Amino acid sequence: MSIKFRLTVMSFLQFFVWGAWLITVGNYWFATKQWSGAEFGAIFSTLGISSIIMPAITGIIADKWVNAERLYGVLHILGGLALLYIPQVDNPGTFYYVIFAAMLCYMPTISLSNSVAYNILKSNNYDVIKVFPPIRVWGTIGFIAAMWITNLTGNKASFNMFYISAFAAFALGFYSFSLPKCPPQKLISENASVVEKLGLNAFKLFGTYKMALFFMFSMFLGGALQLTNMYGDVYLSEFANVPEYADSFVVKYSTIIMSISQISETLFILAIPFFLKKFGIKQVMLISMLAWVLRFGLFAYGNPTDGLWMIIMSCVVYGMAFDFFNISGSLFVETTTDSKIRSSAQGLFMMMSNGFGAFFGGLISGVIIDTYFTHNGARDWHSIWLSFAGYALIIALLFAVMFKHKHDPKDVASVTH
Repeated sequence: MSIKFRLTVMSFLQFFVWGAWLITVGNYWFATKQWSGAEFGAIFSTLGISSIIMPAITGIIADKWVNAERLYGVLHILGGLALLYIPQVDNPGTFYYVIFAAMLCYMPTISLSNSVAYNILKSNNYDVIKVFPPIRVWGTIGFIAAMWITNLTGNKASFNMFYISAFAAFALGFYSFSLPKCPPQKLISENASVVEKLGLNAFKLFGTYKMALFFMFSMFLGGALQLTNMYGDVYLSEFANVPEYADSFVVKYSTIIMSISQISETLFILAIPFFLKKFGIKQVMLISMLAWVLRFGLFAYGNPTDGLWMIIMSCVVYGMAFDFFNISGSLFVETTTDSKIRSSAQGLFMMMSNGFGAFFGGLISGVIIDTYFTHNGARDWHSIWLSFAGYALIIALLFAVMFKHKHDPKDVASVTH
C-alpha cells in the first residue's frame, strides 16, 4: 500500500471512532437511559477538559521518549477499552468517569494523528501542504460513515454505538503499529522551563488586547459548536413525540440528516480561499458567527414536513459556521504571532475553542436547558434554539464592534494560492 493510502486509512478511522457516538450519545442518554440534561452537559465537558490537559502532555512524551505512532496506537486501544465498558454502566455518575477516561485517551490522538502524518509525509519527501488536505478530508468522510452506520443499523439510541466505536478504535490502534516509525524528535530542549515544555508560553499573548479578545471569542464560539453536537440529533429524534411527525424520515434517519452538516463542512473548505481573499480574516470570522445565528434560528422554526427545508439549510449553514472560524482563526494566529511561539499559540487557540469552550458550553447549556426549557420531562426546542441563536448574535455584534483587524491581502496569500 502507498504511504498516502495508509495515512488515508488512519485519517478515516481516526474520526470514525468519534462519529459512531458523538452525535447520537444524546439519544442514548435521554431516550434510552432517561437521565437528566444537567448531567448530560457534564458529559460533553469531558471533551473540553481532555483537550486542555492531554495534548501538551502526550506531545512531550512523543517528543522525548516514545515513537509517536506507538503512543497513538496505545491511546486508541486504551480508549477502546473504556468505550467497550460503557454499555455496562447504569448510572450517570459512573458514565461520566468512563467517558472521561475514553476522552483522555481520544482527544490527544487528534493532534497526534496530524503529527504522525506530517512526520511520515516529510520523511518520504512529500509536499505536506499539497498532500495532507486530501488525506484529512477522509477523516470527515469517516465521521459521516460512522454516523450513517450507527443510524442505518438501528443503533442511534442503543449501547451498540459504543461497541462500533470501540471496534474501530482497536482496529486503528493495532493498525498504527504497522505505520512507518516516527521516533522522538527531541525538539524540546533539556533546559526548557516547564512553561515552555507544556506550550504555555503562548499565554503571554493574553497581555495583548487584540489577542486576548480573539481567544475569548474563540472560547464563546467553541461553546456554540458543542451545543449543536450535543443536542442536534436529540432534537430531531424528539419530533417522534408529535403524532404527525412520528413516522417521518427525519425522525427515523435523524443522524443521516445531521450528517449533511459534515458533508457541508467538506465543501465549504473549498470556498475558504475565495472568501479570505475577498473579505479578509475578520469578515470571514464574522460571517462564521452570523452563520451560527442562522444554524440555531433555522432549527428553531424547522419541522419534518413543510419546515424540512429549514432543517436541511441549518445543516448546510453549519459547514460555513464551523470551517470559517476554525480556518480563518488559525490563519489569524499564524500571521500575527512570533514564529518562536506560533506552534504554542495554535495550541492555545485549540485549547480555548475545543477546551474551555467545550467545557463551559457543555456544563452551562445542560443546566440552562434543564432549569428553563424542560417541563415535565419535555424539552421546549423552539425556545432552546432561539436562545442559542440569541447567544450567537450577541457574540457576533460584540465581535464586529470590539475586534479591530485590518485586511492585508498578503496575510492570506498562502491560503489563496
